[in-house]
Amino acid sequence: MIKKLFRFLFKIFCWFVFCSFVLVLIYKYVPVPITPLMVIRSFENSENNIPKGWKHDWVPMDKISNPMQKAVICSEDQNFLNHNGVDFKAVQKAFIENLKGKRIRGGSTISQQTAKNVFLWPGRSWLRKGLETYFTVVIELCWSKQRILEVYLNSIEMGKSVYGCEAAATFWFKKPASALTTYQAAAIAAVLPNPRVYKANPASTYIQKRKVWIVKQMNFFGPLRFENNEK
Repeated sequence: MIKKLFRFLFKIFCWFVFCSFVLVLIYKYVPVPITPLMVIRSFENSENNIPKGWKHDWVPMDKISNPMQKAVICSEDQNFLNHNGVDFKAVQKAFIENLKGKRIRGGSTISQQTAKNVFLWPGRSWLRKGLETYFTVVIELCWSKQRILEVYLNSIEMGKSVYGCEAAATFWFKKPASALTTYQAAAIAAVLPNPRVYKANPASTYIQKRKVWIVKQMNFFGPLRFENNEK
């Protein structure tokens, strides 16, 4: 019985690995039409008597303004182009700051957030964190950095029932993502810590300060180059 159980579990494991790699390879070329978070938020809205549905329009990277690309990197993961999925320095910094009792964001990278948003569900369990790490490794192996950022920019929650920068640009500024200015892109990036509470436009005092900080980081960051990161 024990041998049969182990064989059964091993088969499940192999099928999971196979299916996950196939899905990751598909999304390397195909737009991500829907994420688990979109479905979960939709049901949450229904329970709160809010209409179901969401705003989400996939656009290729060349339809996303350079400021928007830089804004999320400078806001969320400034070492994105250099790490292999996990930024251990950021994790260490977050751990130290949390011990001090300061309210800061965690050390998740853009790659980890992409893995979580596209393949998993929100939560803090060890199982979800383990799966997040697994999918992060897989997408870093299979996708280029540019593809990871493209999927991230098209899938991340950027407002109540608003997903992706194209929908966010239309929702917050009545324009396509390709036309976003530096400060508009920074405003959208500024709400990412809590997009269902913060507003990109009109910006609160906190978002305004964060927006200015992001723009400064964008100026320090310099040109955004992916050439050496393509697979």
